[in-house]
Formats: sequence, structure tokens, C-alpha cells
Amino acid sequence: QVQLVESGGGLVQPGGSLRLSCAASGNIFRINAMGWYRQAPGKERELVAATSSGGRTNYADSVKGRFAVSRDNAKNTAYLQMNNLKPEDTAVYYCNAEIMGYTGDGRYNQYWGQGTQVTVSS
Repeated sequence: QVQLVESGGGLVQPGGSLRLSCAASGNIFRINAMGWYRQAPGKERELVAATSSGGRTNYADSVKGRFAVSRDNAKNTAYLQMNNLKPEDTAVYYCNAEIMGYTGDGRYNQYWGQGTQVTVSS
């Protein structure tokens, strides 16, 4: 029905940068919010950054000033620019989107990507 595919993760040194992408495809009529979550071993999944269809953004306190979330509605794609990365940012990053399909139930449903690993280490 709907697929979210993340890309852009990898291994970087502290202070480095990465840009994650999340491309949504399939039965998509409208996308409301898109966001990024992360989960480190032994910890709960947490919201990193999110953006509404109108451009409102929300960030975890730990990433404010370093990360920036954006989206390209024409491409059904969200991005997460990560700068000045720290070892504490190491986690699997998951894309989340609220999507209404043409042939669905007329409601926004939550979808998740499979995740992309970000490792920050010297």
C-alpha cells in the first residue's frame, strides 16, 4: 500500500554531518505530518524532529540548533539535515508519516520506514 524508504545513514566522526532522506511511495493521496524518530540500544524510541504539511517544525531539545527537518511535497520526501553530530546521536533513525490513500478509509494512517543506522564515532 505505502512504503517509506530511508537513506543517507552511515558512519561519521564527531562534528560531521549527514543528511537523511525519506521517500514515500504507493497509494498516497495526501501526507500530513512527516517526522524522524530514533532508537538507541536499550532506550525507547524518541521523536527527533517533525514537520507538518504547512511547514511547522518540532525538535527534541537534544538536537535543537544542530538538526533541521524539511520536506519536498512534490517528491513526497522528507529530509533530516544533521550537523555537528555527537556520539550520543548514534541510533537507528526511522521515518514516520501520516498518509491518506486514494483507496483507503479516508483517514490518515501512520506508516514507518525500516530505519537507517547512524553511527557517530571516532
